[in-house]
Amino acid sequence: MAGGSAVVRVLRDRTAGRCLAGVVVSGFGTSAMWLTAGIWVKSLTGSDSLAALTVFAMWAPVLAGPALGALADRMDRKVLLVRGNLVTACLLVPLVLVDSGRTVWLLFAVLVLHGASGVVLDAAESALVAGTVPASLLADFNGLRMTANEGMKLVAPLAGAGLYVRFGGPAVALLAAATCALAALVFARLPVRETPTTADSPPAGSWRDGLAAGLRRIRASAVLRPLVTAGAATMFLAGMNGAVTFAYVDEVLGRAPAYAGVLYAVQGAGSVTVGLLAGPLLRRLPERLFAAGGIAVFALGVGARTVSPDAVALGASAAIGFGLPCVLIAAMTAVQRETPDAVLGRTAATAGSLMTAPNAVALALGAGLVAVVDVRVLTAAAGAAGVLAAMVLAAGARRRRDATASPRA
Repeated sequence: MAGGSAVVRVLRDRTAGRCLAGVVVSGFGTSAMWLTAGIWVKSLTGSDSLAALTVFAMWAPVLAGPALGALADRMDRKVLLVRGNLVTACLLVPLVLVDSGRTVWLLFAVLVLHGASGVVLDAAESALVAGTVPASLLADFNGLRMTANEGMKLVAPLAGAGLYVRFGGPAVALLAAATCALAALVFARLPVRETPTTADSPPAGSWRDGLAAGLRRIRASAVLRPLVTAGAATMFLAGMNGAVTFAYVDEVLGRAPAYAGVLYAVQGAGSVTVGLLAGPLLRRLPERLFAAGGIAVFALGVGARTVSPDAVALGASAAIGFGLPCVLIAAMTAVQRETPDAVLGRTAATAGSLMTAPNAVALALGAGLVAVVDVRVLTAAAGAAGVLAAMVLAAGARRRRDATASPRA
């Protein structure tokens, strides 16, 4: 009941509610584009590896996260959300020119720029919310944000795949552009006014020192460091899992590439569920234990992709969707709670980079491995590594609890 009340309070907050609306609108187009890009490249080139690299192209800009996130500490965050979405909309329009293997390079270029825009916008939104939503509701907001964002996988991939089959990739690109433009309008109506500290007075020191501020804060924090480390390990495994998706659909399930849309939709359902439960669970469980449990569920889902029945495939996708967001929600909530506003944008972006850069590396690595290693071997190894990561994080939570309790013993 308390969890439901917290959710209602988050939704009634004008800033939080409109931020969620912007996430829903832009997330629909992004999710549709994310899946369709892989199908598009697969259809034009016939290459599983190139199809996997479309996801890598969107994730690659997280490697520049600290530099991109610094923009959210040096600019008006509301203005950044509006202009960033408008720029992204303009970037997507030229994709109407992609019609053969010779023009696929344009799709990859736009995906990289789209990913860079996403890093900046995520940092700006995270910092904006941390300064306007009560700290007691941050976990609920982040859970609902995950539900809104990942929930798009319930409809956007299927809609994108259907639109692609009927009208082709350019139609999906125009849909994504329209959703970004609409998101800009939603963010323009946010009832937020920046403080002079954030918008006009960037932290003193050299540019390089400013970029390192987020990393120093994470490294020095006994709360943030283990969560971000666990998130990095988990996202590496998620990247390997993502890289083999099309090969898994083809070689293990014996399905057409568009069936990946069904699996992503089921994964979105799992993420919707955990997003709704995250706030109440984080009020009852230590952050590390919540994250460790999610990693374990995710790992079991990945490991289950060694077998072919459709029922197992759907169940595995649901488990992946349920488990993967847990460590991300726990880590980002901790970042928002533990970090001063003046460096929150770059700290959030740095945490995001540290957790998602391994995903980009694994996508590239997996795109190569899938051509020479059986997909079942890759999913089994990733599942076993995930279980190990969950055990390590849970053991750390137990040691921390024992250390906290021992002075009172």
